[in-house]
Parts: sequence; structure tokens; C-alpha cells
Amino acid sequence: MNKDIVWHQHDINKAARAEQKGHKAFLLWFTGLSGSGKSTIAGALEQELFRRGVHTYLLDGDNVRHGLCKGLGFTTADRQENLRRVGEAAKLMVDAGLVVLAAFVSPYRADRDAIRALLPEGEFVEVFVDTPLAECEQRDPKGLYKKARAGEIKHFTGIDDPYEAPVQPEVHIHNHDRSVEEVVAEVLAKLQARELLS
Repeated sequence: MNKDIVWHQHDINKAARAEQKGHKAFLLWFTGLSGSGKSTIAGALEQELFRRGVHTYLLDGDNVRHGLCKGLGFTTADRQENLRRVGEAAKLMVDAGLVVLAAFVSPYRADRDAIRALLPEGEFVEVFVDTPLAECEQRDPKGLYKKARAGEIKHFTGIDDPYEAPVQPEVHIHNHDRSVEEVVAEVLAKLQARELLS
């Protein structure tokens, strides 16, 4: 980094913003296979948090590729850059006092760990949406597994590219034969147990 570029510390900080909003700021990072239910769960959880007066923002994998990560492909290097940009954006949003929900396949532990390292201890909450591959393929909401099996999509996570499951996620959701409401209730309970939510 250029030594002439210095981080400017402003008078209003994260603690002041959190106090104004009435809750802690942190990043909920939803990871799991395509079709595991990450975006559905994150969206339903955001609705419940919003209903409770929590200031939130949801970053979704497809949405950020329309702007922030426009032009990036799906090579390993492009995926890493996609997540690096999202991690930096999420860090700024947490600094703004928000509860940020991010739903990304993010298949590699090293990429998720790099985002964790951007935030102070306790402000990165990894949520592993653990859904069997067969279930994800059956759901296949975008038809991506079908294309991957037909060879139309190369390097598809879970088919011809690996998914490295979290070793010790803060929240481990088994998302098979469960309602969205049940899963959201479980995540909320775990956040309350960690004293992230009142």
C-alpha cells in the first residue's frame, strides 16, 4: 500500500453509531452450496431483525455482481476478488453500525478466514447452511446443477470444484426438512446466546 495513504479516524466511530442505533454491529456470513437456502434464510432473518428495529443490510451474491463486482467471472481468482470486495464493503457497513447479512457460496475456508480477519473478534459470525448436495440438486432453483452436470458450466462448486465446509462455524444450520421459520428462530437464539442481540 502507498505509504502516503493514511486511514483518517473520524470523530464519530462505530461505538457511537451502535449506541445511536441501539444494537451491536456485526457481520453474519452465510456459506453453503448453491441451493442450500442461504439467501432464503438470510432474507427471512433480515425481515425479522428489521421488524425488531435492527438496522440491517443484506448483501447477496447475485446482486453484488450487478455493480460492485461487475465484470468478474467465476475463475478462482475472480471468485477470490469478488469475496475480497464484498468483505471490504461489509466491514465498512459494520463500521456504520449495521448488522450485515452476506449470503455467498464462498467455498474456500481461506477466503472466509480473510474476511473474518477484517473485523474485530466476535463481529464475524459464520453461518454454515448445511444442506446435502442431493437436496441442493433437487431444489436447483436456477437450473445451475443441471447445466453443470451437462458440462455447460465448468468449475461448479460441489460438482467439479470443491466446497470446504467450515470447521467451527459460530452457527451450524442443518437445513433439510425444516421450515424457514424454524431455522430463523434457531439463528436468533444463537445470536442472543452470544449476546449480539438483546
